[in-house]
Amino acid sequence: MSETTLDAPGLSRRNLLKVGLFGSAFLATAGVAASLTGCSASVPAGGFAVLRESDLPFLRALVPVMLEGAVPSEKVPQTIEGTLESLDYALHRLSPEMLKLTLQLFDALALPLTRGPLTGIWGSWEKAGAQDVREFLARWEHSSIGLLKMGHASLLQLVMMAWYGRPESWAHCGYPGPPTV
Repeated sequence: MSETTLDAPGLSRRNLLKVGLFGSAFLATAGVAASLTGCSASVPAGGFAVLRESDLPFLRALVPVMLEGAVPSEKVPQTIEGTLESLDYALHRLSPEMLKLTLQLFDALALPLTRGPLTGIWGSWEKAGAQDVREFLARWEHSSIGLLKMGHASLLQLVMMAWYGRPESWAHCGYPGPPTV
């Protein structure tokens, strides 16, 4: 009979706590640094309830990469804006603590001091190409650092929920829409 237990070296309660504490400290530091430098304005961008002007360049670079293959190229600009609207709507309804953590993640990705080391994108998000964003996402997805993996999963879930909650996305996945009552 073969052994079915999984040995996960380094995955102990102590290491999990260390990663959690490190991640919390990092996000708190990035949030404080972003607010001190003016990167993280608490005022939402025009037309949004939660998303700030500093969040938009990152999200406008991220959304088309995450939705590749799901949207015809001629519809990408309106898809990005629609997805941002849906994302803003969903973020506005998060618990205060979850919203705070999400905005701290966005701050860490927007602040040049943390963006470069975390993502490998040293210039602005507006200048980042699709391949740069793909490499950043792959690096986080396959990272040995649990916090980066969680960040990748969070970004993926946020964008996918925002897009696939929109009626224009349903035809691509074969969903006929909710039944009429």
